[in-house]
Amino acid sequence: MLTRQKLPVLDRGGLGAAAGVLRGGYVLYQRGEGAPQAILLATGSELHLALEAARRIEDLRVRVVSLPCWEVFRRQPQHYRDEVLPPAVRARVSLEAAARQGWLEWVTDAGICIGIDHFGASAPGERLFQEFGITVDAAIAAVRRVVAGARP
Repeated sequence: MLTRQKLPVLDRGGLGAAAGVLRGGYVLYQRGEGAPQAILLATGSELHLALEAARRIEDLRVRVVSLPCWEVFRRQPQHYRDEVLPPAVRARVSLEAAARQGWLEWVTDAGICIGIDHFGASAPGERLFQEFGITVDAAIAAVRRVVAGARP
């Protein structure tokens, strides 16, 4: 809820209802009609990156899922979880400024987790995101790789 970073305020117009946070995860945005071809998963300070990546990938149906609480999301009925994260859509990418640990459960073995697996870097958030590849461009490239079936 609080961050030192300067984050954009999301214009909620055209986005999924924020009340979905009470279910632990929800569809924030989807580009295009029909089943998604890829899913970007994020929460918190990385959510705006996933949203911008999805908006820039004009040739694919990309869904952005906000997943702020895995525990609450796991307790939702299976049909709801499948509605948010359709099992048939295995092209998934997560964005996480902290450890990638845990995201594999949601990304599956066909996806890519963008994040870091160490501790100790200190700098302004924007510089660290660039340094560690937690960027819109990295998300777009990862979505293209998973859609194409390439492994990281």
